[in-house]
Amino acid sequence: MITQNNTPTTKSEPESSEFRITLMVIYSVVLLCGTVSLSLMMHILKSSAASATSITVFNLIFAHFIFLLTVPFRIYYYVTNEWKLGIEWCKTVSAMIHIHMYVSFLLYMIILVTRLWPHYCRARQVESLGRMQALIGSVVLWVIVLIVVSCIIFRFYGKTEENKNSTHCFHFAESMNSAKELNYILSILVIVVGVVLTALQANVLWTLYKRDRQGCRSQQDFGAQLKSLCFTLIMLICFVPYHSFRLYYIGQPELEPVNEVLLSLTTFNCLDMLTFLGRRTLHICLRSRTKIISLFFFST
Repeated sequence: MITQNNTPTTKSEPESSEFRITLMVIYSVVLLCGTVSLSLMMHILKSSAASATSITVFNLIFAHFIFLLTVPFRIYYYVTNEWKLGIEWCKTVSAMIHIHMYVSFLLYMIILVTRLWPHYCRARQVESLGRMQALIGSVVLWVIVLIVVSCIIFRFYGKTEENKNSTHCFHFAESMNSAKELNYILSILVIVVGVVLTALQANVLWTLYKRDRQGCRSQQDFGAQLKSLCFTLIMLICFVPYHSFRLYYIGQPELEPVNEVLLSLTTFNCLDMLTFLGRRTLHICLRSRTKIISLFFFST
């Protein structure tokens, strides 16, 4: 009797109106703000020189772009409360939020380590990383993500008879049972790396500040490290709380609705490109707008 009473409750919670409205609002904000953020960042990259760091940032933009393409399908599902696009596409959209999160985390690590390395090691070995190596690394990364990971997802993710015949989506809590150890390792790794990188980044900023208290803000290195601190804060705010909860959720699949809400909050890292916006961006945008206005008046 207890089992029969608990099962419907667990399945009905994700379909409640409050749950769907919450997720619909979160994903709508992420889609709108993320699209604007990526558009502005692409405008900046057009006028910047190609380097290993800019290539890494471009990979980050590409990861956000691929994920944002799947967000409208999530919004559609939470509006209609019915999935009619097939189980395979459901698994793809569901898995993409995890792929996006871990790819973003990996790229954050690369950017942060690249900027922190010269401050903790005398030899600037990271500077030897050229554009060609960065391009090769990018190709390898996306081959692994788009081919290898995709094959694993379609082979093992959401393999239950209930999911095959369901008109609902994003209910794959039972899939964790076959990879509990991997989920524990990933969650602990994200938490530890996020906290350690934040501490290292804060130490570098404090060192630069003590070296030149008055003129530190005008230093290019200080500005770059300040942007890096924003990346670490994004990791702490978006990723660490979710993975802390996930350590508990792995053994409690009935908390799937709570997990879905917390998972949706991790997607706010799509706004990370706003950390690059500043006076230079405003100047570029105003200059472009001036050119458009000039062309309009001259053409008339």
